[in-house]
Amino acid sequence: MSHAESVPELIAFAVVLFAFGLVSKRIDGLPVTAPIVFVGAGLLAGWLGVVDLGFEAHGAGGSAEIGTETARTIAEIALVLLLFTDAARVDLGALRGRVSLPGRLLGVGLPLTIALGGLLAAVLFDGELSVAEAFVLGAILAPTDAALGAVVVNSPRLPVRVREALNVEAGLNDGLAVPFFTVFAALAADQLLGVGDFLGVALEKIGYGVGVGVVVGVGGGWLLRECTRRGWMTSIHQQLALISLALVAWWIAEHVGGSGLIAAFVGGLAVGAVDRGVGEKVIDFTEDMGQFLSLLVLFAFGVVASGVLDQVTATMVFYAVLSLTVLRMLPVAIALIGTGTTPATTLFVGWFGPRGLASVLLVLILITEQEGLPGIEPTFLIVTVTVLLSVLLHGTTAAPLTARFAERTEQAPESAP
Repeated sequence: MSHAESVPELIAFAVVLFAFGLVSKRIDGLPVTAPIVFVGAGLLAGWLGVVDLGFEAHGAGGSAEIGTETARTIAEIALVLLLFTDAARVDLGALRGRVSLPGRLLGVGLPLTIALGGLLAAVLFDGELSVAEAFVLGAILAPTDAALGAVVVNSPRLPVRVREALNVEAGLNDGLAVPFFTVFAALAADQLLGVGDFLGVALEKIGYGVGVGVVVGVGGGWLLRECTRRGWMTSIHQQLALISLALVAWWIAEHVGGSGLIAAFVGGLAVGAVDRGVGEKVIDFTEDMGQFLSLLVLFAFGVVASGVLDQVTATMVFYAVLSLTVLRMLPVAIALIGTGTTPATTLFVGWFGPRGLASVLLVLILITEQEGLPGIEPTFLIVTVTVLLSVLLHGTTAAPLTARFAERTEQAPESAP
């Protein structure tokens, strides 16, 4: 896509961003979120012919291939910045005593979600997806996106235990799903792999990701703290330095074979632990950059979706609904057995597993790295309809259900679990 061709798309996004900003405080708390507005604006722009990104599901050469690669990069950087800043806000010392919930959601809930999603896809889309491709789809749709449920994870009325569980889960499950995604994508491409290969990929992605995140976060956080204390840094460069750390952790991890997403989240945790003095304004600036890129991706996603929705089948919609409900809620319920959580808490945590930027990113990686797979187009359509439904359903229910759950927990006796 040439510079001249890309200008109208950026102007359309800028107009929507400006208009939304003018009324953003007025609609705060209403069942209308920024993702709903920007995806909706993208759909409308695509249907009216105002914007045409020339996207191809197979990335079949030319400007479409360039556009897909660019979209992947923007989506990845947006997710990296959001993961880093979310993690930097976590009180690591307090989290140590509340690690049970996120640990169970990641260690039990995530693999179960991938397994159930893959099995159901293999049954429903027999003939359209191979078994390996079905499990690729399960891995793509397993990660949750805390940005779509920001009302939930940022609500001070909710129990800290619940908020941190959802935040940490969303921060790490993107990277933890990558080994499953990588192995199943290789199997789908007829690359013979065994259990040893899966464990090797998993250990590499997770181990290098955590290691790089710790090194960059601790080292960078210490330098940031000391140079700030000595008065060597201006406020603007404190903000830019935090963005740099997030990107450095992501880039190094990806280039040594680890998960850049895990590195970004762990790096944020490490920076927050080393330098609790990292100001809210500094973190907010980095988060704002991530949000800007995230909304740009969602707008473009809406434009692309407008051109493919007529190819979506009833079976795909049925799978998307199950992905957002049963395939999420059942693994969560199993994972939380024995934790003392109430049925209401289990339902609340189970429902707020929105699919968004991480799923979009993984399907873009599939398109750019495995373009020969026959199941790419149905996979892309299923992911598209699932993310669209998630943006709408989780966005409209976040505020009212959070308020209702908060009232319920506030009225509970002190002895309640």
